[in-house]
Amino acid sequence: MDNISTALEGLDPIAAMQYLAAQFPGAVAFSTSFGQEDQVIADMIWRANLPIRVFTLDTGRLFQETYDLMDLTRARYKKNFEVYFPETASVEKLLAEKGPNSFYESVENRKECCNIRKVVPLNRALKGVKVWITGLRAEQSENRQSLHAIEWDEARQLYKYNPLINWTYDEMISYLQEKNVPYNKLHDKGFISIGCAPCTRAIEPGEHPRAGRWWWELSKKECGLHG
Repeated sequence: MDNISTALEGLDPIAAMQYLAAQFPGAVAFSTSFGQEDQVIADMIWRANLPIRVFTLDTGRLFQETYDLMDLTRARYKKNFEVYFPETASVEKLLAEKGPNSFYESVENRKECCNIRKVVPLNRALKGVKVWITGLRAEQSENRQSLHAIEWDEARQLYKYNPLINWTYDEMISYLQEKNVPYNKLHDKGFISIGCAPCTRAIEPGEHPRAGRWWWELSKKECGLHG
């Protein structure tokens, strides 16, 4: 861990990802939800033609605008990305026993839905991966401010690299504009953090960026992917 941290010091995100891809050939993967941060990282990977797998999780409850961005991104970069879905039997069982909107009833139910639709497919996607690249930024929430660029994920036994961890929101927006990177049009309507459609709303001016996620509950605003 210390050796990798030292090697990454002073490197920009592209150089750092190049280093990781060379150190762990065929075992570096980037998970994208097609948010603004993820579009920045995808642009870096594909622009530099880095040998890094790119995958996304389709929960079955995404916004149409997210699917539109998937198509736009594929057309722009002429690159394919892997798509992982929840296990059919688990979703069928959940809906049969609790209905389609059980996540509104309790934090426990919401986390159950997130686990089925996101965490389990993620773990499948990360099988054999040594380095997982994410779009986390420290500014996004209080519980992400203690994260570092490179972390060790004990539960999954892999390195987690957060290339934009110290980027500001303005830096991210500047990159998107300068490179003309396609983005989700919901961002122009007050949706800062975009997840599943039933669980995401636009935020009001001055609200916390994560306030629009699971707005009906008081929690850490996480789904289990990152703790």
